[in-house]
Amino acid sequence: MSSPAILDEIWGVISDRKEHPVEGSYTTAILTHRKGIDKVLEKVGEEATEFILAVKNKEPQAIAGEAADLLFHTLLALKAAGVDPNAVYAELESRRKP
Repeated sequence: MSSPAILDEIWGVISDRKEHPVEGSYTTAILTHRKGIDKVLEKVGEEATEFILAVKNKEPQAIAGEAADLLFHTLLALKAAGVDPNAVYAELESRRKP
C-alpha cells in the first residue's frame, strides 16, 4: 500500500493499542509511558529535528524515513491529546483555495 490510506490504517492500529494495550508494542509503550503526553511530545520533537537535518543534508532516503517517523509520532500525539486526524484533514481542507 503506497497511498495516504496508510495513515488511516496506522491510526487504526494506534487506536487499538490505546484501547487494548499489547505488551512489547512500541506504540503501547509510548502511549502508556510514565511521563504521559510529555513522552509523546519528546518523540515528536526528536523526529522533527531528525527530519530537519535530513532535509538540510539532502539525504532523500533519510528524508522519507524521518518524515514517516514524524508523521507516526504526530499521530501518537493526536491520540494522546484526544484529537482525531479527521479534524486535521478538515482544517487542511478549509485552507485549500479553489
